[in-house]
Amino acid sequence: MRADPWQIIRTGMNSDVLRHFSLRDVLLVVQIAICAVLVTSSLVAVRGLVRSLHSDFGFDPQNVVLATTDLRMAGYEGERIPQMQRRMLDAVNTIPGVISSGLISALPLSLGAGDSYVYTDAATDFRPTNYAADAMDYNVSPGYFATAGTRLLAGRDITFRDDKPAPKVAVINRQFAVKVFGSVEKALGGHFKYWGGERAQVVGVVENGKYRSLTEDQIPAMFFSYQQHEASGAWFVLRSRRDPQEMAHAVETTLKGLDSAMPLNIRTWTAEMDTALFAPRVATVALGVLGILGAMLAMTGIFGMASYVVSRRLRELGIRVALGASQRQILHASLGRAFRLLGIGSIAGLVLGLLATRVLSFIVYQATPKDPMVLGGVTATMMLLGLLAALIPARRALAVDPLVLLRDE
Repeated sequence: MRADPWQIIRTGMNSDVLRHFSLRDVLLVVQIAICAVLVTSSLVAVRGLVRSLHSDFGFDPQNVVLATTDLRMAGYEGERIPQMQRRMLDAVNTIPGVISSGLISALPLSLGAGDSYVYTDAATDFRPTNYAADAMDYNVSPGYFATAGTRLLAGRDITFRDDKPAPKVAVINRQFAVKVFGSVEKALGGHFKYWGGERAQVVGVVENGKYRSLTEDQIPAMFFSYQQHEASGAWFVLRSRRDPQEMAHAVETTLKGLDSAMPLNIRTWTAEMDTALFAPRVATVALGVLGILGAMLAMTGIFGMASYVVSRRLRELGIRVALGASQRQILHASLGRAFRLLGIGSIAGLVLGLLATRVLSFIVYQATPKDPMVLGGVTATMMLLGLLAALIPARRALAVDPLVLLRDE
């Protein structure tokens, strides 16, 4: 079948297909791909930060005031430490507006928490190579889980009857129950060993949470009675209906009334969470800046390519207009190649962004470029960049006047 020369010239059919990629084209594709990776990373970081602000940590820091102290610094030793801690709990519960209170030896997602090797109840060899789990280790008071908003899945909470003379008990999280006992049901009432042979009975199971970092996988955790495991340093956790600043002042006045020499640091739990959220926030800002720079880089490349093509093909475009080519056909002939390169580079950048998930997951909470909002956002951003960059060259191409071109010749 013979081709129609007039039709080919008017519409621009096959004009780009026969042309091979030049070095300039390859460099533009690489430039666009880098931009797409940076834009993908930026959107992933933003989505991760949003998730971190609205995710389930295994506790709820909203409307909670914290007070931390180390009683040894105030001269307390031995049995006087848990006795004073009990007095402090009783005192803060009398503050108007306090819903509930409790204490914990170290806050989740903060410095100070330790971990211990855990062994099955049948274990007799307590070498590190024989442990059943490496679990986070906390001491808590009655009421801590309710105050922190940590759900109790089975069994009971720690009580004040779990004191020094009573058998050792522990509340564990779901991950501990599954890893050491096989299930929550088997864990409840069971025993495990820790610290070289000490034995504790599981009296309750709580939901999983975040303990070391937002990006960690689920890890085992165990919570002992603060009366059975002495800890001079503790965080008092108070949930209230009052304004946090008013509550902080009331807490300080109440606790200082028990012992004015006691060191105190009072703040809200949301403020304490700033440390845990520091990495995703910094990553969001840094990747956002890189995304903006990448977008500017891509726009510059697309604009340069489109302008170059239009300037080199003005006479050709004028002839097409004279032969009756429509505006759509003119745009396809002048900018089609640039947009195809934009598409190739964007797809390559998205693929590279997907491959970068593992790296991003170390600094961004729940990093996943496979998120539909991320994929849609990257696609929309790259299309918008292409349209903005090609706007001026497109207007120039559509303004071609064949009479003026012929007169200039």
